[in-house]
Amino acid sequence: MEIFKEIIQVGGYAIEAMGVLIILVGSFVASGWFLLHLKKTDLAVTYNAYRIMLGRIILLGLELLLAGDIIRTVVISPTLEQVGALSVIVLIRTFLGFTLELEIEGKWPWQKIPKT
Repeated sequence: MEIFKEIIQVGGYAIEAMGVLIILVGSFVASGWFLLHLKKTDLAVTYNAYRIMLGRIILLGLELLLAGDIIRTVVISPTLEQVGALSVIVLIRTFLGFTLELEIEGKWPWQKIPKT
């Protein structure tokens, strides 16, 4: 059973590392894209596209970070303190996700897109 817990713990850390890596690499790629397209199109259009790219990258990274936290907390004999800390992390990341979604899409995730 201990080996199983260790494997799951390493897996949780690996998923979190992927989340961090996605945010880092994605941010560099999006910034490079922004710099390359800076002179080609209108600044406002390029800036808005850059913000959307960064928001999506951060959302994906946050989802992986959250998944890693959940995996590690649930498998490794969760205590009330660990579950409480995870709950706070989930609330903060959920709030960040909703606000990023609002910034990217201009609407809350539960709102429908008006049909045209």
